[in-house]
Amino acid sequence: MASRVAVVLTHGRREEVRAAAETLERIAAEMGVTLVDGDRDRSADGEAEIAIALGGDGTILSGLRRFSDTGVPVFAVNFGQVGFLATIERDACEDGFRRAFAKAFDTLSLPAIAIAAPGLRHAAINDVTLMRHPGGRVAVLSYVLGSEELGHVRCDGLVVATPAGSTGYNLANGGPVLAWGVEGFVVTFIAPHSLTARPLVVAPGDTLTLLNRSARESVDVAVDGRNVGELAPGDSLDCRFRHGVALLAQLPNSSFYQRLREKFGHLV
Repeated sequence: MASRVAVVLTHGRREEVRAAAETLERIAAEMGVTLVDGDRDRSADGEAEIAIALGGDGTILSGLRRFSDTGVPVFAVNFGQVGFLATIERDACEDGFRRAFAKAFDTLSLPAIAIAAPGLRHAAINDVTLMRHPGGRVAVLSYVLGSEELGHVRCDGLVVATPAGSTGYNLANGGPVLAWGVEGFVVTFIAPHSLTARPLVVAPGDTLTLLNRSARESVDVAVDGRNVGELAPGDSLDCRFRHGVALLAQLPNSSFYQRLREKFGHLV
């Protein structure tokens, strides 16, 4: 009988997750699961039946991107500040790891935003950000849907977020929260020099084109908070909605709205 394999990912602060890692090792041994240190070894990724992430949303996103389009779920323990994507909190490791290896969890299928521009091909689970260089001139950005240019704004930048990412930079930027399961993505300008720039929710079948209309300066392009390149003056970047890219483990009967309340507090 082939060994069951779980890939373990951490945020790199080993001492902080030591107790959880020891619990994980003990329960894996009891349940016949081989653990692979995914921070140092990718050779077992193709054999993994589950990925265990010990970290914050950045670590979880890294795991979701790494195992995108593979059918491998990411079971995440919150060792970050917010941990909106986490499956469990750190004090629930004993029961949580047993659930993970017994496959006693639900999975949430997460979409992504696929981007394409000169020299850039990436997929974002959370968001895509265009941002002016620190200390640089204010950017001039616009977005086009179909043949219509809907916004042409002097600003610090622009965020395109999935439903999963709508509670991150988009929310801090004044954009709307999209419940998990909503199909579509949201566009918000960062510090627009305009009284009329408003967020826009884009239908999943539409291609969004972002244009850098700045006269001289490029803007940085980031995917899930990681800088991946630049968009030069006059260049454009296409964004498309992709269904079912990654699987996030969830405890049975967990609710997006309960998670929203617990992580961000009651609305008053």
